[in-house]
Amino acid sequence: MSILPHPTTGAARNDRLALILLSGLALAVIPVGALFAQAPQRPYIVAETGQPFSSLQQAVDAIGDRAGTIRIAAGRWRDCAVQTAGSVAYVGVVPGQTALDGGVCEGKAALVLRGRSARVTGLIFARLHVREYNAAGIRLERGDLAVSQSWFTDSDQGILTAADPAGAIVVEKSSFTRLGTCAGAGGCAHSIYVGDYGALTVRRCRFEQGRGGHYVKSRAGRVDIADSSFDDSRGHATNYMIDLPGGASGRITGNWFVQGADKENYSAFVAVAAEGKAHSSDGLTIAANDARLAPNVERSTVFVADWSGDRLALGENRLGIGLKRFERR
Repeated sequence: MSILPHPTTGAARNDRLALILLSGLALAVIPVGALFAQAPQRPYIVAETGQPFSSLQQAVDAIGDRAGTIRIAAGRWRDCAVQTAGSVAYVGVVPGQTALDGGVCEGKAALVLRGRSARVTGLIFARLHVREYNAAGIRLERGDLAVSQSWFTDSDQGILTAADPAGAIVVEKSSFTRLGTCAGAGGCAHSIYVGDYGALTVRRCRFEQGRGGHYVKSRAGRVDIADSSFDDSRGHATNYMIDLPGGASGRITGNWFVQGADKENYSAFVAVAAEGKAHSSDGLTIAANDARLAPNVERSTVFVADWSGDRLALGENRLGIGLKRFERR
C-alpha cells in the first residue's frame, strides 16, 4: 500500500489524512494469502437463530424475506450468494481475515443483491473475474446498501450497481486496490460504478493502483464523496478519479488526489456531465480537496472539467503544479 504524497498543510489536515490511511484498512499492506488460519467446515452462522451453514447461499435462503445477520468465519471462501428478498447483514467475524475469494454467482459477483437492503462489514472481496471482464465483489441490483471496513482487491471491479432511483448507497472506511479494466467489449469496469441511484455516499475510503477505468463513476442523482484518498501514483491505464457522467448535486470535499504517470486519459481529475445532463449539477460543491501530480510526472491537466453548464460551487482547493482549477467543455 503506497503512501499518498502531499505537502504539510497543518495539523488538522495531517490528522485527517492519518485517519483515512488507518481507517481505510491497514490490512491492504498484507498479502491476502497470509491472513487466514484453519477454517471451520460450516463457516456461516445466522446470528438470530445460531444455525450454522456450509454455504453462504443456504444462510441467505434461511433468512428469506426477513431481516437477519450472517456471521462469516475467518478464512478464504470460494463462495458466493444471490439475495432476492429481505434485509441481510454480511459480517466478517474477524474483520480483515474473512474473504470471498474467486466465487462468482450468475456470472456477476460474489454477492448479487436484489432484496430490500444489505449491509456488508469486515469482508475482503478478492480475485473475482469473468470472461466479460465485469465481475464485482458486490453487484447491487435493487435496494439500499451499506458497506464498511471492507477491502475490494485484484478483481475486475469492486462495486457495480443497476438503477434504483429510490435507493441509497453508503460506502465508508473501505479500500479499493488494483481494480478496473477496459479489456471488455462492453466497456470499462471501475473500482466503483453506480447506476441511476438516488444517492451515493463515499466516506473515509482509499482508492489505489487502478488497472483501468475510473476510480468512482456514479450516475446517482446526489453524491457525497468526502475525506477519502485517490492514490493513482501506481495506477495503470486509468481515467478520471471521479466521473459524474450525467451530472449530480451534492459535494466532493476533503479528499486527496494524486494522478500518476500511466494514464489512458489524464485530461481531468473530476469530470461532470461528460455524457449528458441526467441530473442538475447546480450547487455541486467541490472544495477543501488536495490534488497534485505524482513525483516526476510533468504535464498540464485540469482539476474539474464540466460539461453541464450548471452553477457549480467550486470552492478553495489546494492544487499542485500543472493543474488548472476549472475548465468548461
